[in-house]
Amino acid sequence: MDPDVQTFAQVMVILVSSFGGVVLISGLAKWMFFRKRPPALPRSEKEDDRLRRIEEAVDAIAVEVERISEGQRFTTKLLAERVPALDARALEAAPAKQPRS
Repeated sequence: MDPDVQTFAQVMVILVSSFGGVVLISGLAKWMFFRKRPPALPRSEKEDDRLRRIEEAVDAIAVEVERISEGQRFTTKLLAERVPALDARALEAAPAKQPRS
């Protein structure tokens, strides 16, 4: 086959494929944008009440977690203040080590 004809055929295949792809993608995008969507279901009072109770429960859990973490911070602070005092007493109570000869 003549190289010029082969090059022309390759270019035409690429052009036709590109044009077909653009048409296909634009048609799909148009269909997705203009399709009819089902109407949103109205929320019932029962669902609103249930969501409110869940929100209150989550808020109560958050308050309890904060209270527990505050207690943990307090306990950690007390232990951190106590450790240097214990170290000082331990050094005073420990006999001095004699080096071995």
